[in-house]
Amino acid sequence: MVNSTIVDSGTKTARKTRQLSLPAWLVLICIVAFSVLLGAGAMIRKNAPPVPELIKSPQQEIVVTQAEIQAGQEIYLARGGQHIGSVWGHGSYLAPDWTADILHKWGLATAGILYNQNPEFSQGDLEALPAPEKASLAARVSEEFKTNRYQSETQELILTNAQTQGLKQVFKDYHELLAHGSSVHSIPNGWFKNDTQIHNVTAFFAWTAWAAAANRPNAPFSYTANWPHDDLIGNDAPGQFLIWSIVSVIVLIAGIGAFVFVYLAQEESDEIQPVPARPAVRIPTPSQKVTSLYFGVAMVLFLVQILMGMFTAHYAVEGEGFYGIPLIDFLPYAASRTWHLQLAIFWIATCWLAAGLYFAPRFGGFEPKFQAWGNSILLIALTVIVLGSMVGSWEAVTGVLDVKNSFLWGHQGYEYIELGRVWQVLLIGGMIFWLWLMYRAFKPALDKEKSPTGLSHFFLYSAITIPLFYSVGLMYTNHTPLSIAEYWRWWVVHLWVEGFFEVFATVVIAYLCSELGFLKKSSALRATYLTTILYLGSGVIGTLHHLYFSGTPSFVAAIGSVFSALEVVPLTLIGFEVLKTLKLSKEAEGFYRWPLRFFIATCFWNLIGAGVFGFLINPPIVLYYSQGLNTTPIHAHAALFGVYGCLALALMLFAFREFVPEDAWNEYLLRFAFWMINIGLVIMLVFGLIPNGFYQLAESINHGTWYARSAEVITSPWMRWTVWLRIPGDIIFAVGTLAMFVFTLRAIIAVFRFPVKTSQPELKVSDSV
Repeated sequence: MVNSTIVDSGTKTARKTRQLSLPAWLVLICIVAFSVLLGAGAMIRKNAPPVPELIKSPQQEIVVTQAEIQAGQEIYLARGGQHIGSVWGHGSYLAPDWTADILHKWGLATAGILYNQNPEFSQGDLEALPAPEKASLAARVSEEFKTNRYQSETQELILTNAQTQGLKQVFKDYHELLAHGSSVHSIPNGWFKNDTQIHNVTAFFAWTAWAAAANRPNAPFSYTANWPHDDLIGNDAPGQFLIWSIVSVIVLIAGIGAFVFVYLAQEESDEIQPVPARPAVRIPTPSQKVTSLYFGVAMVLFLVQILMGMFTAHYAVEGEGFYGIPLIDFLPYAASRTWHLQLAIFWIATCWLAAGLYFAPRFGGFEPKFQAWGNSILLIALTVIVLGSMVGSWEAVTGVLDVKNSFLWGHQGYEYIELGRVWQVLLIGGMIFWLWLMYRAFKPALDKEKSPTGLSHFFLYSAITIPLFYSVGLMYTNHTPLSIAEYWRWWVVHLWVEGFFEVFATVVIAYLCSELGFLKKSSALRATYLTTILYLGSGVIGTLHHLYFSGTPSFVAAIGSVFSALEVVPLTLIGFEVLKTLKLSKEAEGFYRWPLRFFIATCFWNLIGAGVFGFLINPPIVLYYSQGLNTTPIHAHAALFGVYGCLALALMLFAFREFVPEDAWNEYLLRFAFWMINIGLVIMLVFGLIPNGFYQLAESINHGTWYARSAEVITSPWMRWTVWLRIPGDIIFAVGTLAMFVFTLRAIIAVFRFPVKTSQPELKVSDSV
């Protein structure tokens, strides 16, 4: 008995020590992780592919200048950039990957010059050659392209005679394509306005192709690690990619084991507390009523986003229209895809921001004077930013705005950060205003909590990261070298969306679970620290897994693949806590059923969408062949909506459940919406995106990246049928979203028209902060 007591006492002491050390561990991990990420950024800048001052022929004829390449990058980004094809695999998937396409065309033209002085040499001509002759010619072409002839002293690139003649043929072919467009690839006629723009954009594409082929100094692979795959050029996956892919799998298995061990080791039998069977419905404060309008706006944006997704997907089978309507004349593919991606970010972020504004006075027990006015002003400002950025991006894609004004007011050209720089700055300002509104309502909880590492302070810290890490998108412009711009862009896409916004949502749910009695506050705090350590410990450095082929040094693939393998299941820690609670509190589960079900769906899609499908394209050897193919949208759809969309809906429903009158809380409508949305997403993946993406992957492995993105594959019966087969899933998903919109609309009307009287007192409204 004595020994048992000592052991039990020692266990509790050790447990307390571990709890006290978690904040210190989090700070240490953040310092180390960001030091590595910033150090990698410095190395990326130092080792970025050079942009030659001049590209010349052996006879010193100037073929391309640095000014033309930079002007080409700027005009390409201004006209929608990554939403018409892709560069280095980053962008959309209907038009060609311009790097892979130009590189192969350039290689064929060079082969023709070497073989019989015919620059119009085609793939069919190459395939018709006897095998020995074909292999010999490919070896000669590889020698032409893999040899790096850039002279750092003069900053000039000297091409061979064959390369020079081949590049001139590429300029000729691309003039026709970029001037008149392509119905197969949904490239509009007159995408670029004059011959100068066409020449400069082609020069930019050609520079990305040269960097993808020429070996780095003192390395056996190119600046892009031999991406894209192309046997003619001699681009094959470096051997180290296989090694680091194996290591990443081992790390993943070990990480899952450690995750489960830590979770079980931290478990206490008395963490769960009974939850009231039917908590009283609260009377919302004026500012909380306004947050319901945020949710209404978010659902409108959600519906429009789905509509844009249908238009964008249909372009793959009817390149210039929508069931006979000439859609490309007034809503080009680049515009519909821009709106589809931007609206996804906007509606999800709106739900998360609204949740913060609702829960701040809820957790703080305090409503500052004029808080409702502040919330209303912010909602109007965000609406203006959303509408302004959408109009601006359309004007940029259609050529209404010139290059300078396009960057400022229209389209920055990069995925997920498309909105013009002015709208971006205004959005950052709106987030700072949001942070101030939250702080003034939440301040009593901070004052009450003595520890700066408590759950209330952690809630504030996580909120601060929202405007802070979105601001990183200001670190580049439209003329920043591509490798460096991609580095900072992924800070926003990966760290802001997939990292700190998810940390913020996790803290909100943990806080809410403790307030509702699902978890002891100490348990919620510990679980929040553990999940945050998992997020940031793997996710910060894991940002580099987006940059394997972006002109970065080879170590990026090594550390990026290993650390990103650990990102698979951190959110499920809180999910385990909720599931454990449900077993002991069935009646409470009935009251909070649908908010919790959407949160559990978040955990499911985090495992499938972010975990399984994310890891599908994570190992370097796999991504080498799948970069820029429809394997990426498998992960994007399952993770962006499945994880972040479901999480946004869960936060919305948690807030609604607290103050929406019982007669407006329609369980049947929510059940219908929940199952239609999730079943629709499954059908969309299983019958559309998965067979579509894996077919392209097989073509990429067998023939090269250029072929997987070619018109022959894009228009193949298999690709077209898989687009048609996803339509039932799209429709089911859209119907479920419409049901969620109807529920939200009914809830908002009920909140504003029929206030509920309850014995539970309202939050105190103060006359001053």
